[in-house]
Amino acid sequence: MSNCMAVRRFFANHYRISLNLSVYTTKPRNIFTRVNTTSVITGFKNNLCARAASSALETMSSSFAYPEARRDESVVDNYHGIEIKDPYRWLEDPDSSETKSFIEAENNITRPYLNACPVKKEVHDRLTELWNYPKYSCPFRRGNRYFFFKNTGLQNQNVLYVQDSLDGEPRVFLDPNTLSEDGTIALAGSRFTEDGATFAYGLSASGSDWSTIHLKDVATGQDYPEVLEKVKFASMSWTKDNKGLFYSRYPEQTGKTDGSETEVNRDQKLCFHRLDTPQSEDVIVVEFPEEPLWRIGAEVTDCGKYLIVCPVKDCRDNLLFFADLSKQPDIAGKLPLTQIVHKFEADYEYVTNDGSVCIFRTNKDAPNYRLILIDLANPAEENWKTLIPEHEKDVLDWASAVDKDKLVIHYVRDVKSVLQLHSAKTGDLIQTFPLDVGSVVGFSGKREHTEIFYHFMSFLSPGIIYHVDFKKQPYAPTVFREVKVKGFDASQYEAKQIFYSSKDGTKVPMFIVSKKNLPQDGNNPTLIYGYGGFNINLQPSFSVTRLVFMQHFNGIVAIPNIRGGGEYGERWHNAGRLLNKQNVFDDFQAAAEYLIHEKYTQPSLITIQGGSNGGLLVAACINQRPDLYGAAIVQVGVLDMLRFQKFTIGHAWVSDYGSSDNKTQFDNLLKYSPLHNIHAPDDKRPQYPATLVLTADHDDRVVPLHSLKFIAAIQHAVRGSPQCRPLLARIDTKAGHGGGKPTAKIIDEHTDILCFMTQALGLKFVK
Repeated sequence: MSNCMAVRRFFANHYRISLNLSVYTTKPRNIFTRVNTTSVITGFKNNLCARAASSALETMSSSFAYPEARRDESVVDNYHGIEIKDPYRWLEDPDSSETKSFIEAENNITRPYLNACPVKKEVHDRLTELWNYPKYSCPFRRGNRYFFFKNTGLQNQNVLYVQDSLDGEPRVFLDPNTLSEDGTIALAGSRFTEDGATFAYGLSASGSDWSTIHLKDVATGQDYPEVLEKVKFASMSWTKDNKGLFYSRYPEQTGKTDGSETEVNRDQKLCFHRLDTPQSEDVIVVEFPEEPLWRIGAEVTDCGKYLIVCPVKDCRDNLLFFADLSKQPDIAGKLPLTQIVHKFEADYEYVTNDGSVCIFRTNKDAPNYRLILIDLANPAEENWKTLIPEHEKDVLDWASAVDKDKLVIHYVRDVKSVLQLHSAKTGDLIQTFPLDVGSVVGFSGKREHTEIFYHFMSFLSPGIIYHVDFKKQPYAPTVFREVKVKGFDASQYEAKQIFYSSKDGTKVPMFIVSKKNLPQDGNNPTLIYGYGGFNINLQPSFSVTRLVFMQHFNGIVAIPNIRGGGEYGERWHNAGRLLNKQNVFDDFQAAAEYLIHEKYTQPSLITIQGGSNGGLLVAACINQRPDLYGAAIVQVGVLDMLRFQKFTIGHAWVSDYGSSDNKTQFDNLLKYSPLHNIHAPDDKRPQYPATLVLTADHDDRVVPLHSLKFIAAIQHAVRGSPQCRPLLARIDTKAGHGGGKPTAKIIDEHTDILCFMTQALGLKFVK
């Protein structure tokens, strides 16, 4: 994947929280009748505390004394003539003693509730037992060596191994587990030189997006003395002489930069670092001072002659420039740039080049993406040519150059992976690689090599890595490594895809995974997981947490591929962003209605879950349709839709959400902003589902203030109301948005989530 696309996909792929973060993946780049809910609502009117739980648990739920968070009614913002109160503005200061006291008070009521779960030990032990299986990445060749990531099972961080040949003895090359006692220092991006002699790698602490770049001599294993700091959302690309690294960084700023701050990230620069020199001698080669919010991706072309530069403003679309490095033998300052793309209106991702003719992946005039040829010697748009045209239905997800003149292309077809081999010269299809229903979650291969590896995963397969040797014909994939999970028999489970109708009649796909032959009697606990934003696909993947839920709670897992995602290209994305955002919530709610109507489950047994943009989804849905769900898990959610753009990297999300600075967009945001649409239950409105809000102190992607303000507001709103289901918050320490979280913390968090569901819904653990 080019660094240009990597910078944008960093915000996308890492913006979502998966149900199982333990699996290391590398990705180049990367029939329904609406249910009548009258009886449901009537039931809630008659008994707002009705749920499938013991009376003891109901008593516990209804006896919460929520923290009395101070309300400052004097804080009022004027948006386009409309005054909006923000009484919990003080919670935006993460360092105040008052905020810290509030966090402690919230954890002090949440922890006893979770610890009281009678099967907590069983849940934790089973998660730990099933998690303890070896996990691998695809091997990848750099220079004359092969590298791969492995986790033996319960290691907090994945370990990078090296071997001198594909069948050679692996040895540890980099073990992040040795860098901190609690496993909270994690690898955050890496890049080898072309000859494989030097390794640049980023390290982040406590889950922050901030990282430092270190440089390692591969032969000796020793680090060079320099450390590159102030790095965030970094692009890294080596020159082909293996002596210099292009990377993006932010300037020095006042105050802390450890991931617990909330200041806006601005003024990123592209710098050039010469190996074995101090960072103080690095030079700025590209900057856009008139555009302080742009982020800069850069990639040295395969031939080494050009530097492709692609500024990104939000979470979609980029501009395109290039610099001729052959005319800059001694990089000592700003590089002269030639601009190719002048408007933020499409994505452009460098794939490879022959001489001055480059292949780019783009959705320009192609919502499902296509491959085009741009000649840098004559780059005007009227001279562009199509190499592989847009597919009518399938989405061209990524492309990678391999074996001199070939392209491996990954398509998404109805949310499932299709992997093909094409000619890089003509674009013609050579062959399609056989795949079961699932996802290609990892890939490795380079143009100068005659082999590739790809990593397949599905709901019922923890992973198979395939190898293709292009020196042998036909090009038949062989199994290089297959992962097995002790105690998991895939034949006992089934995964199916259905299509249901949303509120406006749009057909939406949904995966439903469960044990085989579960009775379809409406009595099955069901977990619905969603995202719906930023052009991101929710494709099939293996999850230990889902497995425990299905195996020991007889649960059903449902994953609707709602609008706003990228499952059907930019059209699907556009149908769920900006003024169309309500479609996302409607799709998700229609998924729950389908499952109820088809008697998979009932509202009191449904848990909805989502992280980040998915956290927004879940919080908005419990405001709009509290009658549909028994429990909700809101993870690191974007919940204050009027102020999100004012913190860290939030300004980049206006491409999906819009901004309260715009009157039309403000009106739309106000309609669904979770913080601003909280309502107390009464005899006309059902109570909220049991809700667990999760955040962490070093989340500098979606800063914790979103979760803190939301939980304070919802707890205040339900005081004196018939609300008896718990509304709780879990605020973690030394953790961030999710990336780099150590295995021990992941297991603890997922234990708490399953225990919350058990307590709130009265679920039974089946051994």
